[in-house]
Amino acid sequence: MKKRNLNDLYYFAQIVEHRGFAAASRALRIPKSTLSKRLLELEKETGTRLIQRDTRNFVVTEIGEEIYRHAAAMLIEAEAAENVIQGRLAEPSGTVRITAAVPVAQQKLAPLLPRLAIAYPKIRIVMNATDRYVDVIQEGFDIALRSHRAPLADSNLVQRRLAVEANWLVASAEYLARVGVPARPEDLAEHDGIVISPSQNTWTLEDGRGRKTTASPRPRYFADEAVLLYEAAKAGLGIANLQSPFCAPMIESGELVRVLADWTGGMITTTMLMPHRRGQLPSVSAIADELAAAFSARR
Repeated sequence: MKKRNLNDLYYFAQIVEHRGFAAASRALRIPKSTLSKRLLELEKETGTRLIQRDTRNFVVTEIGEEIYRHAAAMLIEAEAAENVIQGRLAEPSGTVRITAAVPVAQQKLAPLLPRLAIAYPKIRIVMNATDRYVDVIQEGFDIALRSHRAPLADSNLVQRRLAVEANWLVASAEYLARVGVPARPEDLAEHDGIVISPSQNTWTLEDGRGRKTTASPRPRYFADEAVLLYEAAKAGLGIANLQSPFCAPMIESGELVRVLADWTGGMITTTMLMPHRRGQLPSVSAIADELAAAFSARR
């Protein structure tokens, strides 16, 4: 197997991460000409164009994106190896890459991460909010937060449960005054529902004694994001099934009213996932512990 210049992969990853030669040059404090030369050498070795570039555009090619993901993962492992050699640092430092679904990022991480950045000035936090499936290892993330109903499948990732929270059924006061307040789960069949998708318009409800039942409202509006569901409920389109920490402030303010208060709309578990070796980095361990403490305090 031919040995490659790992420095060239490092420079390539920095060019992509900073979205251009000029920004990477400033960050690394080396000339743009050096970066350009190293990229040309890497493209020569790989036999393909990695970045389409001219005076106006900077576009990473498909093969360039794939190589970047591997290069970024390589750099993270190199950082882990360096920290193992140096031992645990007196003060955590380095980059911590976090990914989470948009609702989790908006509701829970948005107010928390800036405080952690202040508390750990030598840690650089990179937050990725997305509702697509993320390959934690291949895409180089240190921490992933996932909300789920069913248990997560076994994987090569460390799993750390952060919270188990109930969903509540909510609607606007205007809608309930117009249509009526459901008294039993079976009454939901006569109500409009604000649901995630046509295939997910049946809710599994559970009361305080552990009894379970299902209910299927009339699908009135579909949305796969919590804020969109909330806005539709607020507008009076029907009844929505929302996570309790998200809708509790809206109930307190009167924007929404909880219905069938003796029942929950299912339980949502939030789990933190980490690659084994990256979780040993002092910076990752510190942020992971802070996230766990913050979620615990919300219970």
